[in-house]
Amino acid sequence: MTTFPRRLEPEWLDELPAGDRRAVRARRDLRVLNRIMGHGSILGRALRLRATRESPRIAELGAGDGTLLLRIARRMRFRGDADIVLVDRQPAVTADTLAGYREIGCRVRIAAMDAFDWLTGEAQYDAIVANLFLHHFDASALARLFAMAAARAAAFVACEPRRARFPLAGSHMLGLIGCNDVTRHDAVLSVRAGFTDSELSALWPPGAGWTLEERRAGLFSHLFVARRGDTIAPLPTPPQRRGGE
Repeated sequence: MTTFPRRLEPEWLDELPAGDRRAVRARRDLRVLNRIMGHGSILGRALRLRATRESPRIAELGAGDGTLLLRIARRMRFRGDADIVLVDRQPAVTADTLAGYREIGCRVRIAAMDAFDWLTGEAQYDAIVANLFLHHFDASALARLFAMAAARAAAFVACEPRRARFPLAGSHMLGLIGCNDVTRHDAVLSVRAGFTDSELSALWPPGAGWTLEERRAGLFSHLFVARRGDTIAPLPTPPQRRGGE
């Protein structure tokens, strides 16, 4: 058996003020971990907007410091400017990060608010992105978030911890790469609250026109993609794996 029951517990970074030195260090750790896990590449490939898409509108839920989506945006080529919205209750986006978006032709705005409150708006987006965000919510809250997101975007792409023994073992070893106490604590809880199989697909609202793709991504992560029409290209078929994890 490679998985175990999902369990949610409060994470320390969610409770610390954005300017707390331990929180600042933890966000730096997260940038390193996102690179190690390849989340920028995973999300970038999944988010492949059609080449003909002009001035796409993209929002990130739980954007934190906004650097992950910036790395993705730098790799993508749009016909025209992109509109970017970074949604977070406690955004930690620096002036340098905002300047980075503008340098590549993106119009960027910070929405310092709860994701559910932001989703009550009426503006439409080509894609909504979430990275290490969905695992904070129980099934009921996720179903509500998905229903709201489906009404506002043509695509939803999320990369989350994979709930399995190997990622859990890895989460206990983050001290070896210098992660602080907040990151070490939260990483274990994140894996225990993560996802496997088709758990997220089961919570997406039913309805015609949606294509859902959900699978393991890399060594530690779980990818979920919901797309309507041809806003983003289909994911390539992942290679077949043999044996257990």
